[in-house]
Amino acid sequence: QVQLVESGGGLVQAGGSLRLSCAASGRTFSMYTMGWFRQAPGKEREFVAAMRRNNGTYHADSVRGRFTISRDNAKNTLYLQMNSLKPEDTAVYYCAAGLGATMFKFEYPYWGQGTQVTVSS
Repeated sequence: QVQLVESGGGLVQAGGSLRLSCAASGRTFSMYTMGWFRQAPGKEREFVAAMRRNNGTYHADSVRGRFTISRDNAKNTLYLQMNSLKPEDTAVYYCAAGLGATMFKFEYPYWGQGTQVTVSS
């Protein structure tokens, strides 16, 4: 069982930056692929970025070059550095964990409660 708690969301102007954090419980954090997803009002939850246990990463085309995923296994924490934010990045951002997962929601059995990111124009 893995419990996940996101933090760091908020209101930011277009072009600004935010860093999201996801604190995980348990001793096996380093074994999991950790991912970030987001869901805007009226839209499906979509993949943002993921980092595998070997530190291999995936990024959605819409955020590549602007968002960077990282993890600190000693602190059981996942991060998402978001730069050059756009109004279309506005969404609830969710942290997720899954063994051997990649970019697909069904691969992640563990989810946090989400943190709101709002980007004003």
